[in-house]
Amino acid sequence: MNSHGLYAITDSALLAEGRLLPYVEAALEGGARLLQYREKSRDQARRFDEASALRELCQRYDAELIINDDLELAVQLGVGLHLGQEDGSLSEARARLGAGVHLGASCYASLAFAEAALAAGASHPAFGRFYPSLTKPGEAKATPALLSEARARFDAPLVVIGGITLDNARPLVAHGADWLAVINALFAADSAAEVERRARAFVSLFPSS
Repeated sequence: MNSHGLYAITDSALLAEGRLLPYVEAALEGGARLLQYREKSRDQARRFDEASALRELCQRYDAELIINDDLELAVQLGVGLHLGQEDGSLSEARARLGAGVHLGASCYASLAFAEAALAAGASHPAFGRFYPSLTKPGEAKATPALLSEARARFDAPLVVIGGITLDNARPLVAHGADWLAVINALFAADSAAEVERRARAFVSLFPSS
């Protein structure tokens, strides 16, 4: 497993009408090695089926699947989990997932949140929003300076999210980002081939890639 790179996050609107699996596979083919299944539907059967199919794809590409805000589904499938500040207990999630399973935590623009998350068993802090975002509109509050401070303070991998594009990602890598979490700039594409091209371009932003 890579220690840095592209962290692809699914979006039900962008990946509707049969695009989920081919577009995700294209992202994995392009080098994404973390994939978060972000699906807010209450249709549990659909969520299980889609997540199961994504798990198979990730296994094929030696990537990690991470479920957004659904501990039960993550435990059921034996995959990783990502929690926001209001999405449940990190320590409980770590106890149920077991050691070594990926557990991410949204820390927004707070080093204190990150410190608490890591103490509770998170694998990494996720900082954002760095830029205006279509997924979560609002003011961008995280800064490259915050990222530099987090890099100096924490040994854990740092994930950055929020409006990240090929045009604005390079400064975040320079300030210590290990994983670029991307939704629209990856999946808002006209074809799977374009998704793969974008994925390769994001991966190439890292010096050792």
